[in-house]
Amino acid sequence: MFDFLDLEQYDLFGAFWTTVQLTVYSAIGSLIWGTLLAAMRVSPVPIMRAFGTAYVNLLRNTPLTLVIVACSQGLYFTMGVSMGASGSENIAFRLAVLGFIIYTSTFVCEALRSGINTVPVGQAEAARALGLSFSQVLRLVVLPQAFRAVVAPLANVLIALTKNTTVAATIGVAEAALLMRDMIEREAQLIPIAAVFAFGFIVLTLPTGLLLGWVSKRVAVKR
Repeated sequence: MFDFLDLEQYDLFGAFWTTVQLTVYSAIGSLIWGTLLAAMRVSPVPIMRAFGTAYVNLLRNTPLTLVIVACSQGLYFTMGVSMGASGSENIAFRLAVLGFIIYTSTFVCEALRSGINTVPVGQAEAARALGLSFSQVLRLVVLPQAFRAVVAPLANVLIALTKNTTVAATIGVAEAALLMRDMIEREAQLIPIAAVFAFGFIVLTLPTGLLLGWVSKRVAVKR
């Protein structure tokens, strides 16, 4: 039944390793950019709040495939932006990471903003009364508690990101979904091949959810 699993012909582990790399790099970038967006959303500066709100509402409601294709067609083929990479595969990989960061950071932002809203206002007011600036209050008082409150929602965002990496196949990134499509076209065994790749994604996402769910309970702020 699984005679199509010719590891010499099909680099199954390499494809899933590319998926893992896409997930890790995109998750790190999304966490950084999403945190900055969340800071903008709660900033006392109107123009920053307006930018953060417009960015999140626009990108969160844009199809991910459109974002990825726009990064490839718009940045590389139209503007010649190669992200410092050479070779079509490396360029496509970096553009895919950029697209995932642009898109996923909006969900990180909203999850983190919900965590910021759980921090009692009195704590921020007390910090400001002590002479701390807005950035210091956010960095030293609010964000540490907010992150502890949203580990579970961020875990869901990470799991969704892992599954969304399949969209990178649309611009030729050699990850799991692209290999699955090639195997189905060559072997004509849809259900067994799909089952193998579905199991692969379960292996990637299930332990992540369980681990971060445990971390969420451990670090939750007691109120």
